[in-house]
Amino acid sequence: MRSDHSRAGAVVAVVHEPPGAHDRTFVLELCGLPRTDAEAVAARVARRHRSYDVALDEAPGPPRGGAAHGAPGTGGPGRYLLRLTPRGPAGSGAPLSDDLLADLLAPPAAGTLAVSGHQRALLAAAVAGQGGPGRYVEQIHWEWTGPLDLTRFVTSWQSLTEREAVLRASFDMAGAPRLVLHEHAVLEVVRHAHTDVAWDELLRRDRDRGFELYRPGLLRVSLLDRPPATTGAAGAAGGGGGRPVPVRVLVTYHRALLDERGARLLVRQFYRSYLAGGVLPGADRRPDIRDYAHWLSRQDVAAAREFWRAGAPPAGAAVSPARPGALPRRGEGTGRVRRRLRAPQASRLRSWAAGRGAGESSALHVVWALLLYRAAGTGGPLPVAFGVHLSGRDLSLRGAAGIPGLLGNPLPMTVTVDPAAPLVDLLLRVRDAALDLSAYAWVGGDQVRRWSGRAPGSPLTESTVRFDSRFEPPVNLRAELAAQGIGAGVAHSAGGATALPITLAAHHDSEGCLVLSALYDRARFTDTDASDALAQCLHLLRGLPDHPDQTFTVADALRLLGTSQVPAMTAPPAAGTPLAPAVLRAGEPGADLVCLLTVPGVTPGAYDTLLRQYEGPERIVSLTLTGGQVPAGTLEELLGERRRLTVCGAGPAGRVAHAAARRTARETGAAAPVAVVMTGTGDAADSARALSQALQAVRARST
Repeated sequence: MRSDHSRAGAVVAVVHEPPGAHDRTFVLELCGLPRTDAEAVAARVARRHRSYDVALDEAPGPPRGGAAHGAPGTGGPGRYLLRLTPRGPAGSGAPLSDDLLADLLAPPAAGTLAVSGHQRALLAAAVAGQGGPGRYVEQIHWEWTGPLDLTRFVTSWQSLTEREAVLRASFDMAGAPRLVLHEHAVLEVVRHAHTDVAWDELLRRDRDRGFELYRPGLLRVSLLDRPPATTGAAGAAGGGGGRPVPVRVLVTYHRALLDERGARLLVRQFYRSYLAGGVLPGADRRPDIRDYAHWLSRQDVAAAREFWRAGAPPAGAAVSPARPGALPRRGEGTGRVRRRLRAPQASRLRSWAAGRGAGESSALHVVWALLLYRAAGTGGPLPVAFGVHLSGRDLSLRGAAGIPGLLGNPLPMTVTVDPAAPLVDLLLRVRDAALDLSAYAWVGGDQVRRWSGRAPGSPLTESTVRFDSRFEPPVNLRAELAAQGIGAGVAHSAGGATALPITLAAHHDSEGCLVLSALYDRARFTDTDASDALAQCLHLLRGLPDHPDQTFTVADALRLLGTSQVPAMTAPPAAGTPLAPAVLRAGEPGADLVCLLTVPGVTPGAYDTLLRQYEGPERIVSLTLTGGQVPAGTLEELLGERRRLTVCGAGPAGRVAHAAARRTARETGAAAPVAVVMTGTGDAADSARALSQALQAVRARST
């Protein structure tokens, strides 16, 4: 086990026994922390939870079999009692809130921010591992020509990391989701020779590698030399010689940290650092994600709540771009199909939309609404709903356009499609609906569900339409690069993945073509059906400008598709079921019981490492959950005649363990004492160390 417990990011371990019927004070034991870290935890709780009086005391006695208790003033790891007493009237035995748990278990020496609603949804899906780690990774890449000083390249990115808080951030899911801001982080930059790996293989391998969300450095950079036979160059770029060999630059980042515009903003800042010799002048650039989080916390949600009570997709709205069907064999991963609307056709589409008071994006929204309506297979007026991705960079927050982070957000757009109405009416309705949504780009999907009375986690839509604008380095920046003989091409997206069954992405290329890409879940769509959906979308975009007549109706537009078949989409896989408790260690006769809870997001190997390193006498069992809570009665059945039950949860399992322990203590009473061990999030070794120290503290109470 590591011995440096005072470093930033150390995993906090907390032991708690749910209070009795007449207890109002929460007593939480902080295990294995230096005095300064324990004081930092207490100060954070006192600052953010003013409804409690907070006191910190030395815990009596060292844990049996563990490290010696740090003597007062030594700064060594020790045990401390954190007492939280409600200042006002409170119900006895009230649960510790997720926000309070988050502040208890976050790394002591790091600052934290609440995550935005869209971040929260992405994190929950990423932690659950839906679709594998690569589904929550995005990539942009470009060609670098001219001299490349590798040392300067690396130091430029590191200098940027020291000045951009978002590059020093990680995530903590132990309580309420938090963005953790570290003082220092090292950004990974790796260079590959063209003989080491092919470009397509590098893209796939780096995407599938994913990220460890609890570690800072959720963006990395790869360089791939171009083969000499293709470029005519003499060799690979050197570390300091600046030899002019073209290379491909790949930036890979986690979707919960950055949107594409945020990543491109960082690339622009990297160029400035490179031009400055590898050191970006100044301190942290502001505004940044801290200012955005502060701005979010000050928003008045009353108007947004009223808007979404009426504006959320109603029951019965058409949300699927395909008819129900069954795949002959479920595929894996994300598929991608791309089509182009040639420059003259794209120009005609823009002119057609502009002549009716709308933009090109509104034409795309109209076409997608038509496909949703057609897939529903009903007659008469029908509301349809799909996600529209908003940039989030036109907020009232000053400087929002320049903030690297996750400000973009998909929100559901609902419009009624009436076959008898003129198509121009539908075009204007989607235009107005998009304008209405832009005022609420900061609202998350979980808020929309809550305000509209929907069940938590229920899908609002099954597709998203995203229109990406070109984002090139400024002219003066390109000129400065050119003056040093450097050609930096426009960064392109590598495609990424979709969290919904299908995402339609559009952008203009350098030739003025409108490029459409369908990103689809192969577990829901076949390649053929996804290709058909995109082909029908493109057919409508080509055909609409041929019908400028104001009397051209929605039904007329649908007839342009003729007898083409509606694509099929299969239902999502059925949810899994919790596994039965598994005995990991029989324990000594009459020993207490330890139950290790596994939920999505628990660091792989943490419990295995604990079993190898912890030598206590307890009987140890594990329980794997697919839902957010322990089934009622499960822990009571495990208790039997044993003296004490300790429920352990590492990382995101901590709050599940707390809820289960509290419920079990309430239902079984004092005859069966229940303790809960909760830890922050760390790697397997640190998580096991924290769990071991906490279990030793529980044993000390039993003797």
